[in-house]
Amino acid sequence: MEQSNESGTTSLVKPTDIRFEGEKFWVDLSDGRSLGVPLSWFPVLEAATPEQRQGFNLSTRGLHWEELDEDISIEGLLAGRGDMTNRRRRKVEAAE
Repeated sequence: MEQSNESGTTSLVKPTDIRFEGEKFWVDLSDGRSLGVPLSWFPVLEAATPEQRQGFNLSTRGLHWEELDEDISIEGLLAGRGDMTNRRRRKVEAAE
């Protein structure tokens, strides 16, 4: 039986592939869905070279680029969240 989380996704959905097309990247999931994600959501990937973008690793929970120090969770993508690091940094800077 699959375990559901609060966003209605399941913990058993895993990435199976990534491809880059223009200003988007596509993540294929183990349940047959494909997610189209704007590169602008992830500035590190947007600024990366095509070769750096291809240096990804897939895990059961998400996507990782060692050279870029970038991690993206499948749960976050399914919830419609982009790069949360910059948002947290802006909140801290605004509070100072």
